[in-house]
Amino acid sequence: MASPVDTYVAQSTLWPAELRAARAVLRKCGLTEELKWRKPCYSHDGRNIVILQEMKGFLALMFFEGARLRDPDGLLESQGPNSQSALRLCVRSVADVRALTPAIQAFVAEAVALPRSGPSAVKAPKAEWSPVDALQERLDADPKFRAAFTTLTPGRQREYHLHISTAKQLDTRRARVEKLAPQILAGKGLRDR
Repeated sequence: MASPVDTYVAQSTLWPAELRAARAVLRKCGLTEELKWRKPCYSHDGRNIVILQEMKGFLALMFFEGARLRDPDGLLESQGPNSQSALRLCVRSVADVRALTPAIQAFVAEAVALPRSGPSAVKAPKAEWSPVDALQERLDADPKFRAAFTTLTPGRQREYHLHISTAKQLDTRRARVEKLAPQILAGKGLRDR
């Protein structure tokens, strides 16, 4: 009987051969394989270690705590300016997977050996930000809203800020703040339901 990951790999149209090659390497590392977030994910003792992500131009092996891994050859890349702990290794061919197998094994071994820790152990610098204009207006005008917002975790605060700040028009940013206000007042994050 095919596992969910078998099915995922069989249905891949972007990087099927590379997925099979990377999967073989990761399975030999003693990790637990399952489908999470609709992607092949590999964990150890219940801790996520690496996930395979098919992108248009490459297959990424995204290490959840990549910022804590030693990377003397500079193989790991940031996912973008808003990513603080996860780093990825990008492959574009089966030959890449073969050539990078020792590095993949080393990253996995080190990630497994990392002590369990919270976000405070991440070495990546925290992105400095201040609330976008429309959010700041509401924080200044509504003490109850400010109290609710400041009790959210820093990650949830930042996620709201990023979502609101992507709107180009001030009116749209204000509308987003108003739409999200009940959720913030309820102490929930952007994706909490």
